Amino acid sequence: MEKKLRFIVGPTASGKTEFALREATRLGAAILSCDSLCVYRGMDIGTAKPTPVEQAVVPHYGIDLVEPCLAYSVSRYIGYRNQVLNRLLRAGQPVVVVGGSGFYLKSYFKPVTDELDIPEAVTQRVEHIRREVGEHGLIEVLKSCNPADETFEGLDLNNPRRVEKSLIRCLSSGKSYAELRQEFRSLPVPLSDYEKEVVLISRPVEEMRARNRARVGKMLEAGLVDEVRRLRQVGFEKNASACGAIGYREVLEYLDGKVGQSELEELIIIHTNQLMRKQRTWLRHQIPIHREISNC
Repeated sequence: MEKKLRFIVGPTASGKTEFALREATRLGAAILSCDSLCVYRGMDIGTAKPTPVEQAVVPHYGIDLVEPCLAYSVSRYIGYRNQVLNRLLRAGQPVVVVGGSGFYLKSYFKPVTDELDIPEAVTQRVEHIRREVGEHGLIEVLKSCNPADETFEGLDLNNPRRVEKSLIRCLSSGKSYAELRQEFRSLPVPLSDYEKEVVLISRPVEEMRARNRARVGKMLEAGLVDEVRRLRQVGFEKNASACGAIGYREVLEYLDGKVGQSELEELIIIHTNQLMRKQRTWLRHQIPIHREISNC
């Protein structure tokens, strides 16, 4: 029984979906998405989600798991992913993992969460501190619940979000930042019993920009604005991860009259180009790449 995971990774608009469909068809494999936006129902056009026809050709997992108004975490994804992999392994079906989104993809190679239980009361307390004394106050409280010689190695104290998360974890566990960091670093490698092969789709920058421009144009022609109107009606703005995604946030600004119709397409293209640049760097530094392809 083969315990191997094949990964197709690459920046947005690189052609992961098309290549993965061909590979899965060739191998008789199922496709497991590790895209943090494809988990939301109704977010189809703006995520370039595989079409119903494509999903009928090859079994897909990790798609349309929750309503867009509900937050979905990497921890929930890991639990779902492990169940899917166990089921497919028992069935003897190969798996092609396609993506992905930051921690979702990284979670196949390194620990990304320690499953610490966070009481609601702690979250509310930290939110109260942030409102009352601001971001600087969060740093002071974090320092006060750690030893005086704590250096906070690996934590950017100028990043309010990171500081807030660290404070929440210290208060929830009663442990110091250093203790939590050491415990996290000692966690086992996930899916260590699987062989993993990672293929990176890498195209020249100018080609990627041209693909992105064509992709955004097709999304708008396919009804991205109407899709966002429908999502707004079902309350997806309650979910910051969903409504803040590139493509969706610009259309929301357009619907609110903050962006003109002539600006909309160009804004999405610019922001996606910026994202692609970050993704290229991130993939090369965070994920073990075994093979690169460009003609796919």
